[in-house]
Amino acid sequence: MRVLAAMSGGVDSAVAAARAVEAGHEVVGVHLALSRMPGTLRTGSRGCCTIEDSMDARRVADKIGIPFYVWDFSERFKADVIDDFVAEYSAGRTPNPCMRCNERIKFAALLEKALDLGFDAVCTGHYAAVVTDARGDVELHRAATWAKDQSYVLGVLTAEQLAHCLFPLGATPSKAEIRAEAAARGFSVASKPDSHDICFIPDGDTSGWLAERVGTATGEIVDRSGAVVGSHEGAHAFTVGQRRGLNLGRPAPDGRPRFVLEVKPSSNQVVVGPKEALDIAEIAGSRYTWAGRAPEQPELDFECEVQIRAHADPVEAVARVRDGELVVTPVRPLNGVAPGQTAVVYVGTRVLGQCTIDRTVAADLVGAGSTAGGGA
Repeated sequence: MRVLAAMSGGVDSAVAAARAVEAGHEVVGVHLALSRMPGTLRTGSRGCCTIEDSMDARRVADKIGIPFYVWDFSERFKADVIDDFVAEYSAGRTPNPCMRCNERIKFAALLEKALDLGFDAVCTGHYAAVVTDARGDVELHRAATWAKDQSYVLGVLTAEQLAHCLFPLGATPSKAEIRAEAAARGFSVASKPDSHDICFIPDGDTSGWLAERVGTATGEIVDRSGAVVGSHEGAHAFTVGQRRGLNLGRPAPDGRPRFVLEVKPSSNQVVVGPKEALDIAEIAGSRYTWAGRAPEQPELDFECEVQIRAHADPVEAVARVRDGELVVTPVRPLNGVAPGQTAVVYVGTRVLGQCTIDRTVAADLVGAGSTAGGGA
């Protein structure tokens, strides 16, 4: 196949590109420039897709003997990922920019351009597997190693996109093996730290970064009864499940710590309460997709597992499509779920689909039928 290898400058994408070459594919490497700021450099393991990373990717491409290009996707990245991130936080939601980047940049904009240029597939260093079932349908599955599995952040991919995806690392049992292989190949990135945090906020100060873009506005911190228990300088600085930084000044009547239960941008209020109030009995989202063939009758209950964070443990659940939403009911409550997060649904090792969470139902309010993060 003609393969476009997305090379971030890290060790995973470097080894993935090398394996694609060894598999006999005609490979071209490309690094996505997501920022036009010439002084943007990676600091340790913070940040990614920087100038430094593009140079690392080029050195690897030269080593394995493939053409290499840098494509400027900065405008698309700003519109589809950064602006979306700001808008979601302003709406009191907790977005996942890595999911948006995979959905709208790496496997939408990049894949579209690759296909237009005559490539058959896009290759990345994600730890996941694409499998073709007995009917010829493509499926997305977890990687062989649970610790490095990245199928969660790929849950937004559709069947059409998966048909053009190549994940050469999916069967690799450990990251140590990837680093050893990179060292054996003479790649300078063999010991390069993995990136973490949000790539466009390399110093990790999300609250400060948002404050510069949406401003600050004093508001109330209230308990679930509506009683004012404190104040804040901007609701965007809070997310569901947060405990630190509330600065309430006085404890709850029962002396127990309080957590953020909900962010209400319309009233600029932050709702706090006890930890058990974070337990969620149901989640739902209208923006859902299937990663391959959809269930035969999605409106009927089907057993599955749901995962709400990249490194969270999956929880047994029952799901169904109801009134235009993918509704998921876990067998035990989920904890600290925020609207804007992504819920990925699995059947065994297979990623069945995902939804962006629009609303949640608190476990201690199920009897009353009340909702949080979309109604309460």
